[in-house]
Amino acid sequence: MRLGRTPLAAGLLIGLVLTAPGVATADPRPTVKQAKAKLERLNNRADKVVDRFNTLNEEYKKARTRHTRLDASYKRKLKTVEDLRADVVGMAVSDYKLGGDVSSWPGMFGNPDPGRTLGALALAGQMQAERAEKLAAFDRENKGLKVERDRAQEALVVADGERDKVEKERAEILDLVKDQKKLLERLGAYNAGNPNSTGTKYTGPASGNARSALQFAFAQTGKPYIYGGTGPRGYDCSGFTQASWRAAGVSLPRTTWQQWAWGANRKVPLDQLQPGDLIFSQGLGHVTMYAGNGNIVHAPQTGDVIKVVKLSAYGKSIAGAIRP
Repeated sequence: MRLGRTPLAAGLLIGLVLTAPGVATADPRPTVKQAKAKLERLNNRADKVVDRFNTLNEEYKKARTRHTRLDASYKRKLKTVEDLRADVVGMAVSDYKLGGDVSSWPGMFGNPDPGRTLGALALAGQMQAERAEKLAAFDRENKGLKVERDRAQEALVVADGERDKVEKERAEILDLVKDQKKLLERLGAYNAGNPNSTGTKYTGPASGNARSALQFAFAQTGKPYIYGGTGPRGYDCSGFTQASWRAAGVSLPRTTWQQWAWGANRKVPLDQLQPGDLIFSQGLGHVTMYAGNGNIVHAPQTGDVIKVVKLSAYGKSIAGAIRP
């Protein structure tokens, strides 16, 4: 009887294992809608991290530029100090060789023209004093410059470290987005876009530099969304708005957070939107451009292209808008 019950128990156990959720049964193949929804959730996370990385990267580049400038200036002034020091020493040595100890009475009386010797000595002394004062001034200035250069070096190290911390998080999220991209490709829902797209013509109601910005923006439609992209073959959301307004002669900062901060005194109510206004999502993970007639143009997310959609279909909660 024991032998007969063992297979039965084993069979029951196997049945339980096979029917245990998530153990032996395969996950159902997600639909296109589910895949896109998951991708959007990942992109919302990634937008914030990548934008934070871009912001820190901009700060790093500024710190590096400042350090490079100060370091070059410090080295130039150091060279000037060395040259002045050499001049002062050289003059002292030259005076000694020409007149021996010309300040001594024997040296003066032994010279055929003592008056001339005194004049030369006075002139040499004056020149030495002037150069010595210059040397002292440059030394003082150089010490201050060195302190500033060293502080810039410290700021550069800190900026580099902060950027590296975010880079790790950014890399992890980009790996997840890459997986979602493969999923969309398998489902036939991935739009690679055309980096050489000439877009469409803007025919909306914008005027002035806003029209120039939107003409550029519409000419980019069909190009792919690319994380960190600043053109011309693809853009991320803030890279796209920056490039569009740059074409209109307006210089925007690089990232969504920086653009929002830049426009702190340029905010406009959503019921007073005008073409060219920038619209920011809650959390500042995304930015779009209002095109007029209820439309926006933007670089949406991985697996999609720069395109024009209805503001009502945007789907993200809105933090506010600014007018460049």
